[in-house]
Amino acid sequence: MTRPLVTSGASGLLQEEPLIFERSVPGRRAAWPRPLDVPPADDLDPALLRAVPPRLPEVSEPDVVRHHTRLSQRNYGIDAGFYPLGSCTMKHNPRVSEDLAALPGFGGLHPNQPVSSVQGALRVMVELEDALAEITGLDAVTLQPSAGAHGEFTGLLIVRAAHEARGDARRRILIPESAHGTNPASATLCGYETVEVPAGPDGVMLPESVRSLMAPDVAGLMVTHPNTVGLYETHLREICAVVHDGGGLVYGDGANLNALMGVARPGDVGIDVMHVNLHKTFSTPHGGGGPGAGPVAVRAALAPYLPRPVIQRGERLAIDWDRPLSIGKVRSFYGNFGVLVRAWTYVRQMGGPGLSWASRMAVLNANYLRARLGASYEVAFDRPCMHEVILTDRRQRPHGVETMDIAKALMDHGFHPPTVYFPLVVPHALMVEPTESESLDEMDAFVAAMEAVARQASEDPASLHAAPWRSYRRRLDEVLAAKSPDLRYTWPSPEGSASGGD
Repeated sequence: MTRPLVTSGASGLLQEEPLIFERSVPGRRAAWPRPLDVPPADDLDPALLRAVPPRLPEVSEPDVVRHHTRLSQRNYGIDAGFYPLGSCTMKHNPRVSEDLAALPGFGGLHPNQPVSSVQGALRVMVELEDALAEITGLDAVTLQPSAGAHGEFTGLLIVRAAHEARGDARRRILIPESAHGTNPASATLCGYETVEVPAGPDGVMLPESVRSLMAPDVAGLMVTHPNTVGLYETHLREICAVVHDGGGLVYGDGANLNALMGVARPGDVGIDVMHVNLHKTFSTPHGGGGPGAGPVAVRAALAPYLPRPVIQRGERLAIDWDRPLSIGKVRSFYGNFGVLVRAWTYVRQMGGPGLSWASRMAVLNANYLRARLGASYEVAFDRPCMHEVILTDRRQRPHGVETMDIAKALMDHGFHPPTVYFPLVVPHALMVEPTESESLDEMDAFVAAMEAVARQASEDPASLHAAPWRSYRRRLDEVLAAKSPDLRYTWPSPEGSASGGD
């Protein structure tokens, strides 16, 4: 590869951007006069006041707007292009969902309003609960949990409460080796010991493996379905029967529901409780810490243990706190309401046929990539996959090129790297989930980029070790950045020496 003479960050409009602190000029203000809702300092309790004002940057409003706009231009998101993070379901977020969530009747609500004044909001929540129950094949839903891992925690608390109510407290949870990493963490937080279930040679669990691990102290099985290597758990119905025969319950990690919704219902094969990532399958923007929602659906027998309060059905909707068997609240108020509105809008807009189409297209796109890229990369499980396909660097390693080199080189072709080195059961993994959002043109462009990187690995491997070449920043030490981040600004003193900042 010929090195570019000029990187994109060295000329043109994309320039070096100082810290906002470094733009500070004494006396500059971004807003004046004082906002009307902030009382003057004389009206405040002196005990609440700082002895020394905080050291904040003094900048004008244009300074602030331009600074953050320039920073945003360096970001890559789903609105900029294909975002192939495996297991994350980074799909297009319809703008109609944003519009409805911002309506004054939704965006301006306060959770402490009288129930009589929020009947429309409660109706949205009830309709979303019913839709999720139908999609999952289960009977009752709570919308409280804030994300997938929070949903796992909630679901396992329900499992524990159900066992304890029968006087049969158990202490272990079975978790497949192909599960999401949050599964064992959630089980541990709920007080369970975890037992790993090995996968068979074809990447899925075998009933005999689960049967050999079942014991009177096993509370249940957590299963990611489809699993984290992108495969349908073909023996799941029989596995669920094995767990149920042993008195256990089956928890379904619904993070990969984008491969199933409208086509197959997890409850129909034996799953008893599961969470749904609304910010993945039901298209709310996510990443960077939020927003999110992880509703939990359960069978009727587990409904009494759902978090309280629940919405009481009837001609007039109400909030029901009288739930003596409930595990209690798991979040303030009733959930991330804005995310719920977006998901409700998506379901209403798509309808049953549309949700089924989305799943089928997501699976088709993943299998298209599997078929096209199989000539250049090793496919971890070279058989029909579900929503995602896992490649490895096995063919590139003889040239000294590894997974990280491939991922970084993709940035020079304008694509965000896929998930790398995950799942752990596939060494040197490149995990790609295209979702249904991407057209055939986009898939072909991604294939062309991956093929170009594969050719470069055999013809000029040394150039890949320093990739990316065209990004604003070259290859960073990601381990150092994660373990030793430098997040504190040091103010220069009047004498020119450095001093700590707040």
